[in-house]
Amino acid sequence: MLEQKWPQQIWIVRHGQSAGNVARDAAEAAGLPLIDIATRDIDTPLSMLGKRQAEALGHWFGQMPPGQRPNVVLCSSYVRARDTARIALEAAGIEREEISFTVDERLREKEFGILDRLTKHGIMQKYPELHEQRAHVGKFYFRPPGGESWCDVILRLRSVLDTISREYRGERVLIVGHQVIVNCFRYLLERMDEQQILDVDRMADVPNCSVTSYEFDPARGRRGKLVPRLVNFVAPLREAGAPVTVEPDVPAAPKS
Repeated sequence: MLEQKWPQQIWIVRHGQSAGNVARDAAEAAGLPLIDIATRDIDTPLSMLGKRQAEALGHWFGQMPPGQRPNVVLCSSYVRARDTARIALEAAGIEREEISFTVDERLREKEFGILDRLTKHGIMQKYPELHEQRAHVGKFYFRPPGGESWCDVILRLRSVLDTISREYRGERVLIVGHQVIVNCFRYLLERMDEQQILDVDRMADVPNCSVTSYEFDPARGRRGKLVPRLVNFVAPLREAGAPVTVEPDVPAAPKS
């Protein structure tokens, strides 16, 4: 019998609704070129609704038997992701001291570079040549100056998976990140190609605090593999009466 390579369970969660999501909606609705928020993207907090969503997610985890709850948490270094993880653990009754909890900058939001804070209208107005290039190249490969493409994000997530398979074999791992992080993990774990993941992205945004999960199946492949169980699962929010929100992650402020 070969040694298990993967965790027993992985849950990948997008952070709760943030103040940046709210500001982005207001700017888009008003046709403004710039998103009006003062904090750096990394410091953008959860909205009040985002906190409720994180609590609802935590209650869902708390209903699981102790031996099935997460015992490893990896989260983005961004405030909205760290607070989502913290609130969810508190609501679940999971003590930080009893689990492995790591803030990992490799799980951060995709870098937007010079397009930070700009709405779609603002990008077209200020950088029409970049808007045209993005439309031609596609979001998977397009890298704005000073920013990242989806391929760049996938590259850093490959190293995250190396860490997970090395350090957390047989564990139950909760990952808290961002919309692009969720989709890029799906690309890697489900072995998608560019067209498949862009089709997934085009169909719907990843809801805030939704759960995408994988479970280790020893009967799959030569040494067992992770198989999908849940995709953008939002039942915990609905059961708790917390509205489901799907605003895309957007650049929220210029980086210093």
